[in-house]
Amino acid sequence: MAWVLRMPEVAANATEAVLADWLVAEAADFAVGDTLATVETEKALVDVEAETAGTVLKTLVPPSSQVEVGAPIAVLAAAGETVADLDALLRELGVTGPTPVAEPERRDVPDLPDAPAVDPGSGAPVVEPPEMPADPPQMPASQADGAASGADGAASRAGRIFSSPLARKLAKDAGIPLAEITGTGPRQRILRRDVEVARAARAAPAAAEVAPPAAPAPAAAGGTTEVPHTRLRRAIAARLTESKQSAPHFYLRATVRAERLLALRAEVNEGTDAGGGSRISVNDLVLKAVAAAHRRVPEMNAEWTDDATVLHERADVAVAVATDRGLLTPVVRDVGSLSVTAVAERVRDLAGRAREGRLRQEELEGGTISVTNLGMYGVEEFAAIINPPHAAILAVGAVREAPVVEGGGVVPGQVMTLTLSVDHRPVDGVLAARWLAVLTELLEHPVRLLA
Repeated sequence: MAWVLRMPEVAANATEAVLADWLVAEAADFAVGDTLATVETEKALVDVEAETAGTVLKTLVPPSSQVEVGAPIAVLAAAGETVADLDALLRELGVTGPTPVAEPERRDVPDLPDAPAVDPGSGAPVVEPPEMPADPPQMPASQADGAASGADGAASRAGRIFSSPLARKLAKDAGIPLAEITGTGPRQRILRRDVEVARAARAAPAAAEVAPPAAPAPAAAGGTTEVPHTRLRRAIAARLTESKQSAPHFYLRATVRAERLLALRAEVNEGTDAGGGSRISVNDLVLKAVAAAHRRVPEMNAEWTDDATVLHERADVAVAVATDRGLLTPVVRDVGSLSVTAVAERVRDLAGRAREGRLRQEELEGGTISVTNLGMYGVEEFAAIINPPHAAILAVGAVREAPVVEGGGVVPGQVMTLTLSVDHRPVDGVLAARWLAVLTELLEHPVRLLA
């Protein structure tokens, strides 16, 4: 018996996602728990696993297609089952043609002239989609337009034209056939810059025709470049706008004496260097201190919902990671139960996969607080926007030399400024101040974090 596999809601409130790749080919069998496909959201990759054993009769959308949640993406059947009339089966299941797709914006390959064509989501070489059959099934005009944009890379002067998705979109918007553009990427792949050069070349003669022949040349104006929004950038903008509009922020600041913190880091790293372990950073120690502060002030480990304030027992702490695609906040689970070197290893793994676009959706969900650090850029202090549904975000500044009062006199010291942004709905000011005082004490006596 055959059934339709539909695009799952891989992230809360998601309306669409990108089918990044099929991992099981047509006519191939699969077992329970096998990964059938990989789906990409704005921030992560999600594996679509088989709930029962079976066979892939037909895939309905190609890789890299943007698909609405709930739309058909494949037809499956019991293991070993064959169908004599596949078209009749598709009609019987209510699947009359390919699922409407829209070209995703975020899969453009960076404009690096000597770099191999690599998919930034998977790190694997980009595989061009197969050429469309000579007589494809009839489809509405809106679907035909989408299919045409995907087929641009398959027509060429010598049989194929390689181009990035963003380049195809820009060329289509400018009305420039890909065959008229010279690609400068790997395998003469057409990149964004190539489309911009072609667009400028077209605009130059037109400008010359309309310009008065005797008019003096105008002063050069500052040039502009439009960078289309990626899906991740749109998601970041939407979430942070929602946060500032719906969560009443208030801010607390504290200055931490960091001499003992730096000394502990140096001592631990000496031991890890000798034993081949992971080196720790100041930020790793901050994560441990945040978890310890949550244990001492459990009311801070809270999440606001429409019906109640939810208190969590485990300290799951999100850490901000800057990537080429935008800011991501993977969550380090149960930080309180981990050693500081284990925290360092988890953070290094999550940050590495975040930059490669290989995070899983569940690694971006949960937690009640985020930690963001701009100290490596020399930023002394800053205030961050809360990452919903978290109750707070801790902004960590650079460790710097500064005069401090000690024993009635002024002495040189190492200090670090912390800024805590708090959602006033689940957390009051006194509670947040008590938590920040505990955090400051722990960072100034960091040996307690190793207990």
